[in-house]
Amino acid sequence: MASQRRQMMQSHQSWTDDLPLCQMCGVGTAPNCTYGPDGKDTQSHPNEDGHFRFRGEEGCFLYGVFNGFDGSRVSSFVSQCLTAELLLGQLKSTHTDSDVRRILSQAFDVVEKSYFETIGDALAEKATIISQLPEGVLFHQLSPQSQKLSERLKDLEQEVSGGATAVVALIHNNKLYIANVGTNRALLCKSTSDGQNQVIQIGRPHTTENEDELQRLAGLGLDVSGLRQAALIAGQSSTRRIGDYRVKYNYTDIDLLSAAKNKPIIAEPEIQASQSLEGVTGFLLLMSEGLIKALESAHGPEQANQEMVAMVAAELAQQGSLEAVAQSVVERVKRLHHDVYASGRQRASHCSRHEDMTLLIRTLNYTLCQCPTPTAPAMNSVSPLGGRIYPVSVPYSNCPSSTSKTSVTLSLVMPSQGGTLTNGTNTASTLEEGTPTHTPGQSPTTTLHSTNNQTTQSSSSSSGDGGSLFRWVARQAVQPDKTGRVPPYVDFTQFYRLWGSDHGDFLGTQGASAGLGPQ
Repeated sequence: MASQRRQMMQSHQSWTDDLPLCQMCGVGTAPNCTYGPDGKDTQSHPNEDGHFRFRGEEGCFLYGVFNGFDGSRVSSFVSQCLTAELLLGQLKSTHTDSDVRRILSQAFDVVEKSYFETIGDALAEKATIISQLPEGVLFHQLSPQSQKLSERLKDLEQEVSGGATAVVALIHNNKLYIANVGTNRALLCKSTSDGQNQVIQIGRPHTTENEDELQRLAGLGLDVSGLRQAALIAGQSSTRRIGDYRVKYNYTDIDLLSAAKNKPIIAEPEIQASQSLEGVTGFLLLMSEGLIKALESAHGPEQANQEMVAMVAAELAQQGSLEAVAQSVVERVKRLHHDVYASGRQRASHCSRHEDMTLLIRTLNYTLCQCPTPTAPAMNSVSPLGGRIYPVSVPYSNCPSSTSKTSVTLSLVMPSQGGTLTNGTNTASTLEEGTPTHTPGQSPTTTLHSTNNQTTQSSSSSSGDGGSLFRWVARQAVQPDKTGRVPPYVDFTQFYRLWGSDHGDFLGTQGASAGLGPQ
């Protein structure tokens, strides 16, 4: 079986080549880059991220985003094999929640063991070569034969090194399950009965900032204060990862981990409680660590979830393809990150480079825009002072098929309890029905205004049911006055408010008290 898996990886084949792709999903990607002194970017290494998006039988769907490190070998292997462990007859419609959670957990365990089987021969050869080389001798002092062995050792090390983190979403019996290993992220945006839209971060990253993870590691005999101070373990921030044989089999040779009674770095997924998707309207986002870190580096971590959902919502309101939506959002984050670096401002030092970025969007009972997209420079423009989004309400549509001017308002609500990320702080992670919505004084509400180009008929039919992602507000066409002019229809109120909060000192000398924007 191990030889079969090795042959499969070498030939780039997959057990799941014949599985149909999910058409309700879009993926955007961007490679890593490092900015030079001249502002130009260069790619440091080949893209190491991976993803999948498959439709199984009996209404079963599987999605995943994988963040590879030290090569793409593990992320590629996991994206192939994990699907084979879940969508080739293992899941039945009769399975209960506990059955599904057990199957998910077993799949991760089987996949990691299978991966280590594929590198077993290389690890054995590596151990043999190490035993044959003299200790403490420099390369140029070795005999020609030993130099060849040393070169072979380098090749083997590259072949067996590397690992991956993973976030996987499974929709089974119309219930959502999220399995997380490491530092990727899942966000669920869904409308509520009162017309608001709830943004939920499902699960927490497995790092030394996660108190539950620190307690787990402390139970193995590790020094928690040392782990907190170090932040990185064997070069990575994740305390759970797939592969990476160094921390799985040689952890006693790593100072931070040497006191552990058992394997401290594990591939066991944290599986969140299932949530029914019956009647849910919204979208699910799976994001690689590189995408999250790029946005957080540019704007700080406090509002990263809200900003990400706002960007996705803006593109959904303007594009007719999920693939285009996902790619546009990734490109926007990439542009924001670069502009902050180029600005030379406070956060520029955090933005000298970014890792590979992957965004997977899965819509839930949501219909994409069908007619041509109007130009909306206010939504898509990037501030030359650092890239922050300053929304402007433009209640106008130039779609030829539209008979009136409409605007779309999306309110993003960050709940303050259970299973959510509130103001950038993780709380206890659960996904039970009845997650509270916004109440005054508890969590911020961000309103995004976006031009929409659907007709009045479609707008009317989608309003009033309380389940639509967008709240539609029809407005009468503005009529010209006697001089042939029309009143201003672009509302800059929120733009001035946000711009002013970021540039208070500037506005203080430019008449901010008079309610004016930037001069």
